[in-house]
Amino acid sequence: MVAAIHLAALAVLLTTEYGPFAITLSVLAWVFVNCFLLVVLQRPGVSAALALAFIVILIALSHFKFGILQLTLTFLDFLIIDRDTFSFLLSVFPRLQMQLIAAGLVAGPLLWLIWRFDPFRVRRRVALTGVAASAALIAAMSVASPEQAWEPFQGVNHISSLARSGVVAVSRLASTGWIEADPPADRPLRLGSEAYAARPAMLPPVTACDPAAKRPHIILLLDESSFDVTSAPGIKVPAGYTDFFKSIDGKRRTMIAESTGGPTWYTEFNVLTGLSARSFGDLKFYVTRITAGRVTRGLPQALQNCGYRTVSLYPTYGDFLSARAFQKGTGVDRFIDMAEMGVNEDMQPDTFYYDQALKAFAREQLSRSPVFMFVYLTANHFPWTDVYRPDLTPAGWTPPGNTAEVDEYIRRQTMTANDYRAFTERLKRDYPDEQFLVLRFGDHQPAISQKMLEPGIDRKSLAKRLMATDPRYFSTYYAIDGINYSPANLSSALETLDAAYIPLVLQEAAGIPLDPTFAEQKSIMLRCRGAFYACKKGAEARRFNRMLIDAGMIKGL
Repeated sequence: MVAAIHLAALAVLLTTEYGPFAITLSVLAWVFVNCFLLVVLQRPGVSAALALAFIVILIALSHFKFGILQLTLTFLDFLIIDRDTFSFLLSVFPRLQMQLIAAGLVAGPLLWLIWRFDPFRVRRRVALTGVAASAALIAAMSVASPEQAWEPFQGVNHISSLARSGVVAVSRLASTGWIEADPPADRPLRLGSEAYAARPAMLPPVTACDPAAKRPHIILLLDESSFDVTSAPGIKVPAGYTDFFKSIDGKRRTMIAESTGGPTWYTEFNVLTGLSARSFGDLKFYVTRITAGRVTRGLPQALQNCGYRTVSLYPTYGDFLSARAFQKGTGVDRFIDMAEMGVNEDMQPDTFYYDQALKAFAREQLSRSPVFMFVYLTANHFPWTDVYRPDLTPAGWTPPGNTAEVDEYIRRQTMTANDYRAFTERLKRDYPDEQFLVLRFGDHQPAISQKMLEPGIDRKSLAKRLMATDPRYFSTYYAIDGINYSPANLSSALETLDAAYIPLVLQEAAGIPLDPTFAEQKSIMLRCRGAFYACKKGAEARRFNRMLIDAGMIKGL
């Protein structure tokens, strides 16, 4: 029976792992789990059965995660596991709880029978030797052949990737902690309780914000997977296509995102906190989970200090990557997720989210306070191999003549431009006496941009481009508009700007005095000509992170 269980486990690993290296690493992980259980239980039968169940569950969870995030399971999924993780699972699979209970009722008696009739025993000293040896070999192999950034996105090698990620995570936490920051300074940043009166000498002069002053309502629009495709060679676009990317002053501006082809939450973190996801190194994929409740500095908090009501319209469940907890920690008063909007699919036309924004604005305006709204648009989300909502195709639409996938991408961008135009017209019509400042941006390039920017590039060269954060693959756009309002100050709206500076641009365009942290960040922006983390190889970001830690705005990291 014991041999049959081990053979079954070997069969599972051989069908989910590819290549000698991954297979060897996964077998070592299997040995490690068995020996660890033997240290506790000393019975090889029940240890093997538990290890097999554990491996199968891990692979199933990894497949599930890959289906949602296009990323396999990693060690950090267990290191920072929280209530939101289980809540999201139950939201997606409402029957999961009963299935787990049923599985437990079946597994319990089987494990008891194996325990009762297993005649073998293993000494703890032998088991500990197996734990130490397998762990040492896993670490040695992981160090000798470090995991490449693209490997977890392949959807294979679930157990070996999980084992290797544990070595990476432990090494990272031991060397730099969760976030990169300078050692404690001699003169830490300390903020006063009233209008930042206790300003240290290291910061520039700051004007206190008057919450009673008339301010424009602010709308921050996240334009999913959007960038100006004319930056790619040979792409045909409809007449007037580039007009959408122009600001109120007629200029086209470039935003440098910290992700390409996927993780929206990197940019969500950038524009809400004004910080860099790259400061978390290999842990950045979990940046919103790591920082939930631990980072309180950000755009919503700064706007709250100036009397704003802050609202976020989130297109999926709020417990996804701890989005609700993260955003509320940065100062979002009201977080409205997919469930509260009354839908069960997270990809809706832009008109749906604009309607939700108008409803939320009508409610919030009753307080007579200025309103800040962070609105996500999802119509341009992948895949582009299918025609999304053909009934919403703009009148007179004719494919420009690219590949079918690229033409579908441009069709959806055209839908977005038309829906945005209709939204601004409604604001003008329904609120003629109100002022609105709108900043919209592309959160990252779509995955198909990699085919468009350098057609025919080989996979190895592309990987080098992405690892080196080649701006061609990370450039999107940002644009500033006013409705019954002319932006107060666009001096921070540089032609090319890192995403972490978007909160700074928005505040100055709204005429809001910068608090000491944003005033300091503006000086970094000017010194670094729009770069943040990349400036001085991360030195400016590390120094700034230390200042926020000393100010108590980054805690427990």
